[in-house]
Amino acid sequence: MPRRRGATGLRGILLVDKPLGPTSHDVVSAIRRVTGEGRVGHAGTLDPLATGLLVVLVGPYTRLEPYLASAEKRYLAEIGFGTSTDTDDAGGKPVLVQSVRPDILDPDYAQGVLRSFLGPSMQVPPAFSAIKVHGRTAHRAARSGEPLELTPRPIEVRGARLMSVSESPPSWSVDFVVSKGTYIRALARDIGRAVNCPAHLLSLRRVRSGPLDVRDASPLEDLVSLSSTEFVERFIDPFEALGLPVVEADPVDLKDGRRLPYAARSEQLVAVRAAGRLAGVYHASDGMLVPQVCFPEESTCR
Repeated sequence: MPRRRGATGLRGILLVDKPLGPTSHDVVSAIRRVTGEGRVGHAGTLDPLATGLLVVLVGPYTRLEPYLASAEKRYLAEIGFGTSTDTDDAGGKPVLVQSVRPDILDPDYAQGVLRSFLGPSMQVPPAFSAIKVHGRTAHRAARSGEPLELTPRPIEVRGARLMSVSESPPSWSVDFVVSKGTYIRALARDIGRAVNCPAHLLSLRRVRSGPLDVRDASPLEDLVSLSSTEFVERFIDPFEALGLPVVEADPVDLKDGRRLPYAARSEQLVAVRAAGRLAGVYHASDGMLVPQVCFPEESTCR
């Protein structure tokens, strides 16, 4: 079978420590240039002003995005009080400026406010976001002076631990653990509203995505200087990245997208391993494993 244009035979999952400034798309473009592989994507966007863990998918593994992007995320955030911005972060234009009450910088008060944000809720995304409504992108509409009306989306704040408060600038440093789709910028905005003081996100660093940790990530500047052989050595174990139960299978039994018998009857996703490689992600249901995404054998993989 001929390779599609831009296909190199590479497949892998790469952990990048994104620096301040580039967009997630910029990181993907840099990896495309280094590898020559056209199929490169990521699992969970980071804003240009955010740093930290960006999970990059190379080759056929771009099809794993739905399973990796849905992972729980952990962030270290700094929320500044006294000013709100049109983007809800430090890159935006000031909208409202107000003095900061002394009680807002009381640690006990701050932790009490954070506790009130724990659990499921409905969050209105920032006006400057990549969400599309009827084909229009929110941030483009906002820049044109016609912001879209964005529908609240279900999120969950699973952890919100106050690390410190600062008087200059007036701010909280917070360790957040959140569900997929949670905008920390919007949390900063809403926390300001909860304490009746304008607020915005001063800085953000993603330190974890599911089982993956930024301590195991490579700085982008290091990756772009690697040879192709050295680059492949940075790919991580796909089974570790997915964090799913692993089922062993014979490659012969996986041909033509066949279903596999499975003793457990619980509804769950599993990673299937054949001859040491990731053969695919399957859904367990009614004593069978049903393929969701499969990877052919012709390419080598870690």
